[in-house]
Amino acid sequence: MKKNLKRIGLAITFSCLSILSSQAQEVDFSFLDHSLNINDRVDILVSQMTLEEKIGQLVNAAAAIPRLNVPDYDWWNEASHGLARNGKATVFPQGIGLGATFDPELAKRVSSAISTEARAKYYVSQSMGNHSKFAGLTFWSPNINIFRDPRWGRGQETYGEDPYLMAKMGIAFVEGLQGDDPKYLKTAACAKHFAVHSGPEKDRHHFNAAPSQQDLYETYLPAFKALVTEGKVEGVMAAYNAVYGIPACANPLLLQDILRNTWKFDGYITSDCGAVGGITYKQKYVPTAVEAAAVAINAGTNLNCGETYKFLNKAVEQGLVTKEMIDERTKQLFKTRFRLGMFDKDSNSPYLNIGPENIHSAEHVALAREVAQKSIVLLKNKNNILPLSKEIKIPYLTGPFANSADILLGNYYGVSSNLVTVLEGITDAVSLGTSLDYRSGALPFQATLNDVNWAPRVAAEADITICVVGLSADLEGEEVDAIATATKGDRVDLKLPQSQIDYVKELIQYKKGPLVLILASGSAVSLEGIEEHCDAILQMWYPGEQGGNAVADVLFGDVSPSGHLPVTFPKNVEQLPAFDDYSMKGRTYKYMTEEPLYPFGFGLTYSKTEIKNLKVENTKLKSKNDLVVSVEVANIGNYDIDEVVQLYLSPKEVTGGIPNTSIKGFKRISLKKDETKTVSFTVTADQLQVVNTKGESVWRKGDYKVTVGNSSPNSASKRLGAATPQETFIKLQ
Repeated sequence: MKKNLKRIGLAITFSCLSILSSQAQEVDFSFLDHSLNINDRVDILVSQMTLEEKIGQLVNAAAAIPRLNVPDYDWWNEASHGLARNGKATVFPQGIGLGATFDPELAKRVSSAISTEARAKYYVSQSMGNHSKFAGLTFWSPNINIFRDPRWGRGQETYGEDPYLMAKMGIAFVEGLQGDDPKYLKTAACAKHFAVHSGPEKDRHHFNAAPSQQDLYETYLPAFKALVTEGKVEGVMAAYNAVYGIPACANPLLLQDILRNTWKFDGYITSDCGAVGGITYKQKYVPTAVEAAAVAINAGTNLNCGETYKFLNKAVEQGLVTKEMIDERTKQLFKTRFRLGMFDKDSNSPYLNIGPENIHSAEHVALAREVAQKSIVLLKNKNNILPLSKEIKIPYLTGPFANSADILLGNYYGVSSNLVTVLEGITDAVSLGTSLDYRSGALPFQATLNDVNWAPRVAAEADITICVVGLSADLEGEEVDAIATATKGDRVDLKLPQSQIDYVKELIQYKKGPLVLILASGSAVSLEGIEEHCDAILQMWYPGEQGGNAVADVLFGDVSPSGHLPVTFPKNVEQLPAFDDYSMKGRTYKYMTEEPLYPFGFGLTYSKTEIKNLKVENTKLKSKNDLVVSVEVANIGNYDIDEVVQLYLSPKEVTGGIPNTSIKGFKRISLKKDETKTVSFTVTADQLQVVNTKGESVWRKGDYKVTVGNSSPNSASKRLGAATPQETFIKLQ
């Protein structure tokens, strides 16, 4: 009996092996031939998948298909300012700090470093069998939503409030992530969140954005269009919210009419995480998850970050989705994986042999320090208090964030063994004979319980008091992470927490020498009641792992500050429209009519800039003419500097909802002491058009003022010490 069972078992085993062998022989592995074009390779591979196998590829945690040699892969990865949530990496300044550099070339260097670390990390992870979330090559970065309101907690991830600045920085960031090989992607970037998405966080899953056509095409879409048409971004993430009543990831206007048909996008579209399920559970747009999956995939969403696409088999059975649609959406995803070289041998791609020595390399750490230096904005420098001498006898460093590593990071960050706090940076910078003192003095977000606090009194003994205050990702950020706020990561007003305001006021009361305020935040902060008592103010944003060194470099004059504000700093929240109003009226420097605390584009240096000899090639332009402008920029002070030269166009007749002024060009230049350079701008005919109330770009005749300076044309700029701008008028005919 046992012998018979053994014979039967062997027969079954050989039979199974024979079937498997037969199946293996039937698989067409020619999709592994890298000499074929990608479309053919994708067709060959996907045509051999079952319906269930295809559906398994349409979620972020894509399943393996062993019989086809398709490994499992998780599409969810983050890299807005360094590899995030994936172990050791170089932590660069947060996006808003990168925006403050006004330097697209620098942005590309940063993202090139990030993608190099990503490639190295990917192959180390693969070698140890780590295929987990955050360990891949498809990065859901950058965030190019317009920072339309400073209360939005996630505005820190963006490059600022202006579509032109956002586009230029975003294109450069995408180019660095994706590389320059004509066939292969270094990594795959993704522009998010499409579209009309920038708070409030608590409403993001269910609100409906219905901006005017003018605001849609003037403000909310230009950066996305630029990244798709110029940057060739590989991915686009559809937002949680609805636009004109239809959830973004089920919105044919956004995903088909605009993205695919008008902009000719040939990448993949992913939902934000949980957004497909939200179509029914939160938006209540359709009654069931089956229908939610159907409307999303039919509208154009290839990838469901989440699990709702598991209902697609039922959607096919019910006739809501065709098998051909499943094929089409699956193929687009495999185009990206083939472009990343995931099915090719190491020798075929220039990016497959990047070693682990590149992860947190000395070169990348130095770059993080350089970016942090260039992002710091000098907002005030009364009587040229800064830079400080490294041999100052008794400096006092204080404030709740003076020795904080968290304040360096912002959100969506990696981890580093080299987080340099402001205390560490200043300690390393000053002379050994200096009597540097430090006390935190205050809690970040709550009042000090001990009523015997000596910290403010130490300022009475110090030659200089340096106080580090601000916000953090605990107070402003994404709804799931900002644990120190009841408002889901957004801000109610623009003030510092009251505990910090009270402490600064105590320092003002006791201080003997000047007070230098260092401000850490990812957004605009109101300093009413404080600003006038500070001798110098530095905005350091969330400056990355080298933030402490960079702050010290600027404080002590190793480099002159050169950052410029990528957002307007209002005086108070009363200057802002309602947060949940998506009209641009009264928002940002382009539409704001009141004088702010600090204007867009503003930033001081340790030197003095003179702008002169503005020349316009032609002052009367017709609809196909470009505007060509040149100007001389001179450093007439005592320090070598970087300066950001900015060109603005302002219509004489502001009617029909068009902006009061708009930046049309900027260039970051280096100037030695006593050096003069000529800076030229070409504003294309397309850039000279305005968007009308119908959302159309039109040539609007009339007089326009051309302003070239180092800040936006605002009454506050002159009061705060910006260079006197050069102005002239042109006529569009």
